[in-house]
Amino acid sequence: MAPVTSLTATVHQHLAAALTSALPEADGVDPLLRRSDRADYQANGILALAKKAKANPRDLAAQVVTHVTTGDVIKDIEVSGPGFLNITVTDRAITTNLAARAEDPDARLGVPTTAAPGTTVIDYAQPNVAKEMHVGHLRSAVIGDAVVQLLEFTGENVVRRHHIGDWGTQFGMLIQYLDEHPHELDHKDTEDTQVSGEEAMSNLDRLYKAARRLFDSDEEFKTRARRRVVDLQAGDPHTLAMWQKFVDESKIYFFSVFEKLDMDVRDPDIVGESGYNDMLAETCRLLEESGVAVRSEGALCVFFDDIKGPDGNPVPLIVQKSDGGYGYAATDLSAIRDRVFNLKANSLIYVVDARQSLHFKMVFETARRAGWLNEDVKAYQLAFGTVLGKDGKPFKTREGETVRLVDLLDEAIERATAVVREKDTQHQLTDAEIADRGAQVGIGAVKYADLSTSANRDYKFDLDQMVSLNGDTSVYLQYAYARIQSILRKAGEVRPAAHPDLGLHGAERALGLHIDAFAETVAEAASEYAPHKMAAYLYQLASLYTTFYDKCPVLKAETPAQVENRLFLCDITARTLHQGMALLGIRTPERL
Repeated sequence: MAPVTSLTATVHQHLAAALTSALPEADGVDPLLRRSDRADYQANGILALAKKAKANPRDLAAQVVTHVTTGDVIKDIEVSGPGFLNITVTDRAITTNLAARAEDPDARLGVPTTAAPGTTVIDYAQPNVAKEMHVGHLRSAVIGDAVVQLLEFTGENVVRRHHIGDWGTQFGMLIQYLDEHPHELDHKDTEDTQVSGEEAMSNLDRLYKAARRLFDSDEEFKTRARRRVVDLQAGDPHTLAMWQKFVDESKIYFFSVFEKLDMDVRDPDIVGESGYNDMLAETCRLLEESGVAVRSEGALCVFFDDIKGPDGNPVPLIVQKSDGGYGYAATDLSAIRDRVFNLKANSLIYVVDARQSLHFKMVFETARRAGWLNEDVKAYQLAFGTVLGKDGKPFKTREGETVRLVDLLDEAIERATAVVREKDTQHQLTDAEIADRGAQVGIGAVKYADLSTSANRDYKFDLDQMVSLNGDTSVYLQYAYARIQSILRKAGEVRPAAHPDLGLHGAERALGLHIDAFAETVAEAASEYAPHKMAAYLYQLASLYTTFYDKCPVLKAETPAQVENRLFLCDITARTLHQGMALLGIRTPERL
């Protein structure tokens, strides 16, 4: 089956052909078609074209109208204002187009896959070994996962990378303490061999605090811990084995949090700072030999004309410290080399806090100077803002501590479970089903609140609003989906079926035309790494469905054909909601 062409694309083709017929030199000119509240579509491209051709825009628009064939697709076209074209499409075209989407054998709802996919490496969800994940880790994980889903759905080859913090001087202290207290990471003896993330984090937290106390109070232990850093960097087998225990214990915890977030994180995708150790020396050598980096006071540095400190002196990117140690820059540059030359990536996306923008600006420019990034291989920081409390300040506990991510997610699930229980007035759900729906609604609420905001903006974390059935929330979208499923169940033997010959109510037309924009929205959200555009589309879809539901009786429609057609509209809306929400990493329960 050929790819489904959207109604918007079909109208665009008709207009482009009419433009070329009216003015041959306009071949290939974009008619600038968009949705309009004055008609179904408005085309604005004639104004610029008329200016270029030194023609009267209304006269040119009138000429174009004479070359547009009305009938199956375009019902009416008229000149408006200084030279706009207002276009109304036929009801038949709307229903026929939706039917083609519904019949898509690959269940893609008309979304094509890219003809020439590239390879994108996306670096996201970067927790630190032996440390708890906090609210600051939420955005990288949620935004990154949504971008992965969008890109993969469009056919891009996506390589996931979780650049965890698993290297550094703090491990000397931890490893030395574990060596001297070897049972600190032992697990409780239980019949269940599955270690919980909570237990793993409890072990790590207890050990970290004990090691820190000893490090701060015992000079001899401090000396032993610092020697252990040297052993770790030198690859001492025993020290590496101890280090691996921390990594493995942390992964148990990480996976438990990612599972709660309903994210698919696979072990091979976790390549932390340690994964690039063997490349660091060569990265420095290549930069120094090419002249991209120079020695300054013993350190290997890269300087930039446009980056200066408050004193007016250049602020360099330090690749190697004067004592021979390597900084984050060396690791990040080595990761770029690996991703470009080994993974053959065309695009590198880093979902990282906006406060690290200067660091990545310098890293990317260094990689460009070295020839590792160029016109064919691009790097992009998908910078995100801060999670704020209701007071508009960075989100903290009442004691001023950073909020644990697990606590935040558990509270969201608890609030959402209460909402699900309250809505189940007929007691149709078991306690287990209520708990399952509560988890889906609670996690969906947290994700959607993040994703419905442009990534580079801060947003307020307000659980009361997040789990509300009213307003721009995932619960509103999930409830719309569940309501449709309820209608489809009540229809019994009557099945959804498209009837292109039927006239459409205004609310049906608005809903159908919006569904038609799904493929374009997916393409735009994927190409711009902008999940918030998909969220905005879905909210409008649910809002238009609510209007349709209020104004157009479905099961009590006037004729059997109209019942089937409206059930069809319900069904295609539900499928679009389900797929769109899945691209944001959010589930849509069948019942709420």
